[in-house]
Amino acid sequence: MNTATAETLSVVLLIAVLGCAVLRPRRLPEAAVAVPAAALVVATGALPLEHARAEAERLGPVLGFLAAILVLAKLCDDEGLFQACGAWTARVSAGRPGRLLGATFLLASGITAVLSLDATVVLLTPVVFATVARLGARPAPYVYACAHLSNTASLLLPVSNLTNLLAFEAAGLSFTRFAALMALPWVVAVAAEYLVLRRFFAADLAAGFTPYEETERPAVPVFALATVAGTLAGFAVTSALGLEPVWAALAGALVLGVRALVRRTTTPLSLARAASLPFLAFVLGLGVVVRAVVDNGLSDALGRLVPASDGLPALLVLAVVAALLANAINNLPAVLVLVPLAAPAGAGAVLAVLLGVNIGPNLTYAGSLATLLWRRIVREHRYEVRLGEFTRFGLLAVPATLVPAVVALWLSLSVIGT
Repeated sequence: MNTATAETLSVVLLIAVLGCAVLRPRRLPEAAVAVPAAALVVATGALPLEHARAEAERLGPVLGFLAAILVLAKLCDDEGLFQACGAWTARVSAGRPGRLLGATFLLASGITAVLSLDATVVLLTPVVFATVARLGARPAPYVYACAHLSNTASLLLPVSNLTNLLAFEAAGLSFTRFAALMALPWVVAVAAEYLVLRRFFAADLAAGFTPYEETERPAVPVFALATVAGTLAGFAVTSALGLEPVWAALAGALVLGVRALVRRTTTPLSLARAASLPFLAFVLGLGVVVRAVVDNGLSDALGRLVPASDGLPALLVLAVVAALLANAINNLPAVLVLVPLAAPAGAGAVLAVLLGVNIGPNLTYAGSLATLLWRRIVREHRYEVRLGEFTRFGLLAVPATLVPAVVALWLSLSVIGT
């Protein structure tokens, strides 16, 4: 197959894969198109088999981690962790919308950072709906907080987002150094999101709600909290030992999983469903198709846009390019494309790409898979997200969050170094 044909086929297949993920015709799983598309680029020679195998080997530990963390989050939900968190936000609000919004931000940011953005979207969003319904509050500010923070608050740790995991190795940083460099951008980005959201939804917050009347306080699942804390510590230990973070996540999932199986509060089938195997197949298929697009010309085209330094102007350019590309082709393909191009400029350039692909997707529905999943969940709760409102909020929030976050990253790099 000649280069032009291979490039055209790869791009068409990527559009088809992303289109299926966004639209989900007939409720088909995302993998229904991604897996055949990956097989097709290999079968036609658009991507050599050895390149496809290398991509699968690179994504293997990432997919293993994602499966383990999804199981861990589901088991924490079964233990009552998210219900207890919802009761806490209602209790500390004391009938004041600002306090409820602040508690929701703290909760969503912490869950996203430690248990990944999927836990915030899939498990926390329904709890937020239940909490605001019980209080009689308008849901928009709190539900939008879950959507935006599932992306923005995933900056802190290598394990907070699939995009972070894909870039972690290329950055050449330890777990703790990554967290140290991203701590200030994370705080700045979350604070910026809070200020913009509070102003944008001022009318909804001014409407108020009924103070929370606690009839029975949910028990705090101490064992689940201890397991999560141990897993988080395990991420730092495995990084220091040169091991993949998947082993720490697997250990945490095994501890809670074995306990749940012994107590008969779950089943092997439930654990398998929690691992979301079709979604993992989608990520693998998407990775192979993106590799074909990159190998057949996209890398060369974008290479001319990627600065070869890590000064503040270069970091801003990288973050903006990453944000725009994430909204054009989704943030997962964007990080697969841009990280190899940014890596030669150093860890700072890779982290700037992460700022773009994690904050930028808040601009459009298609920017990240988390946002697409969030939209499906809010519809299940009979809440219709208006496209105009979502876009207007994104147009305000993304620039106001991305620019100060990049400046904060530049300061962190200047003080801490890589």
